[in-house]
Amino acid sequence: MEMRPATPGDLDAICRVHAMAFAASEHGHHGEADLVRAFHDDGDVLFSLCAFENDGLIGHVLFSRVMTEADGTPLAASALAPVAVLPDRRAKGVAATLIRAGHEALRAHGIRIDFVLGDPAYYGRFGYAAAQAEPFASPYAGPYFMGCALDSAVPTPQRGVAIHATAFARLA
Repeated sequence: MEMRPATPGDLDAICRVHAMAFAASEHGHHGEADLVRAFHDDGDVLFSLCAFENDGLIGHVLFSRVMTEADGTPLAASALAPVAVLPDRRAKGVAATLIRAGHEALRAHGIRIDFVLGDPAYYGRFGYAAAQAEPFASPYAGPYFMGCALDSAVPTPQRGVAIHATAFARLA
């Protein structure tokens, strides 16, 4: 498997991977490809990473900007969403590799916390926890809204706010 940052020429293939991955998922969501396009259209992509095998795109992860304040101070933050792997390539570590590589890239760009809205059993293995997101006011607050500190020097705030890119609100 090879990985590289996404290019504008990858967008159609990326959207196909998301459409195929989520059409086959147990959740049956179909808006992820539209979400990817919306992040691109709105200029809210912080980092987008593709996984290839035999020159074919098999997986993708996107991190978008989040306007975050922690105890009255701006905090560099992002949100993981979406991540997708072709159905026949699942359970082979592709998504895990993409997420971990994404975290490294975010750290290198000064992002200090990443948020995700998802299954705690799955995302917990990457360091995401509801307790890390709990201090942040968000319309997505709850047990599935989790944070992952990418910088261990950042203390957990007493209170804060996390404002996701507007594309999230359009995903229904």
